[in-house]
Amino acid sequence: MFTLSELENDALVEIFNIGVGQAAASMSAIVNEEVRMSVPSISFMHRAAAAALLGAPGGEHERICGVSQHYRGAFSTEAILMFPEDKSLEIVRLMVGEGVPLQELSEMEQEAMCEIGNIILNSCVGTLANLFQRELQGSLPSYHVGTSDEILTASGSPADTVVLMLHIDFVLEKHQIHGYVAFILDLSALHDMQEQIDLYIARAMGQA
Repeated sequence: MFTLSELENDALVEIFNIGVGQAAASMSAIVNEEVRMSVPSISFMHRAAAAALLGAPGGEHERICGVSQHYRGAFSTEAILMFPEDKSLEIVRLMVGEGVPLQELSEMEQEAMCEIGNIILNSCVGTLANLFQRELQGSLPSYHVGTSDEILTASGSPADTVVLMLHIDFVLEKHQIHGYVAFILDLSALHDMQEQIDLYIARAMGQA
């Protein structure tokens, strides 16, 4: 399995925490409530293991709400923001207010979750692009609901594709929601990303 050195791993966690910090500021403005977001851990695993982490065995007991975007440039990846389906409605209600009936809330879910996904994914990827000093261009967001395996296979990636999993803590005054961002990467993209991390570390240490 692909691994990073401790220094590379720490640098990547630091980069993503900058990204989700920017996303939290944008989300705070939308929900009129302080939003704190952090990435306490990242891990690399095969797609099947990532699906098992997100849902029950076979993905039968928990449906996942996912928003995905494709990115190309310094490396190619599909990025997917994922929450348990019941939590996605909770987040949408925070965005639109308590007075919206449940039926209308469900109708607004796709648009609202795409907006949230766009904010969080572009903050993460935009921070990577800025600190790597390289371009990463994204597609429009796509919305999916299904089992964890269905969400991760929507891109058509093989089962042994490596997934970079970001565990995100999403904390509001009265809510605490745990979500994940998955970056689906082939071997070439993994090595491209590792090269960019090493260049970033070298610049930070004044060696480039």
